[in-house]
Amino acid sequence: MRYTRSCIESFGYELAPVVVTSAELEARLEPLYRDLHLSEGQLQALTGIEERRWWEPGTSVSEGAAAAAKKAIRNAGVDPGTIDAVIYAGVCREQFEPATACRIAAAIGVAPRAAVYDVSNACLGVMNGIVDLANRIELGQIRRGIVVASETAREINEVMIQRMLENRTMEYFTRGLTTLTGGSSAVAVLVGDAAGREGAGRRVRGGVQQTAPEFHGLCTWGLQSDGNGKVLPFMNTDSASVLKYGVELGMRTWRAFLEKAGWAREQVDRIICHQVGSGHQESILRALGIPPDRDFPTYRWLGNMGTVSLPLTAALAEERGFLKPGHRVGLLGIGSGLNCMMLAIEW
Repeated sequence: MRYTRSCIESFGYELAPVVVTSAELEARLEPLYRDLHLSEGQLQALTGIEERRWWEPGTSVSEGAAAAAKKAIRNAGVDPGTIDAVIYAGVCREQFEPATACRIAAAIGVAPRAAVYDVSNACLGVMNGIVDLANRIELGQIRRGIVVASETAREINEVMIQRMLENRTMEYFTRGLTTLTGGSSAVAVLVGDAAGREGAGRRVRGGVQQTAPEFHGLCTWGLQSDGNGKVLPFMNTDSASVLKYGVELGMRTWRAFLEKAGWAREQVDRIICHQVGSGHQESILRALGIPPDRDFPTYRWLGNMGTVSLPLTAALAEERGFLKPGHRVGLLGIGSGLNCMMLAIEW
């Protein structure tokens, strides 16, 4: 992938309002901790996550997504009628049909000509959306598009806590740990045509994608029957294998990324990674030979927000002066499947 005309015009995000600490989750798991002789603080020690956020009960994902989209539009100072495509890319969505993007498009007031659809690819959804919009811009099909995502972790966490209390074994605790890292928030990325716009920043220069689909069963999230007529969400993750094979895939993708971007590793000023936890961050930085001071982590306070994690982290990194004009920035995304995508952005 190579691009000459596309840029990220703005970000918008909406932080879910309910702060949930790891200590609070552990308090709810006290019977399990007692039976397994686990000491307090294990959840934070194992994941590096001190707190995460949840939406208020009953909040729809489209509410947060629409709020984030409106902020991105306002931050760019553009008319929503100039948006030619709306992509919703979250794992969580309103229902099977219509596309959740339709609610977002209605909320922000796009023109009737706009393409409106959903994209789904685990935690890579927003990255795929950026590429889709950049491709359309390069082909001259659109001048501007927006990709939006909103994730909610409350529901799957509530189910997992209940199941962990019903299955008080170390095996089930270990299996459920990854689920408890989940956080909630929403993000929007406005992608536009930089042609003829002197000084346009955040230029999308290119990227690569690599896959290892033989590992598609390592992390799954969906719906299943409880045997009593109820359909409940479930999540199963082999976290050790995801880390092992994910790092291998990341290394392969990183080599291809540097070659495609034409950058030496030392020329990459900053990176923004998908946010999982301390173990993942330390392993991937060490494997890729990236100094920790070039990364901007947010998992400690926000947890793993799925598709929202990487772009929201980029927005926060820019707000706090970590990303500056002229920086060569690598957006490093990975999702269950396994799929990996890395984008080169000249900030």
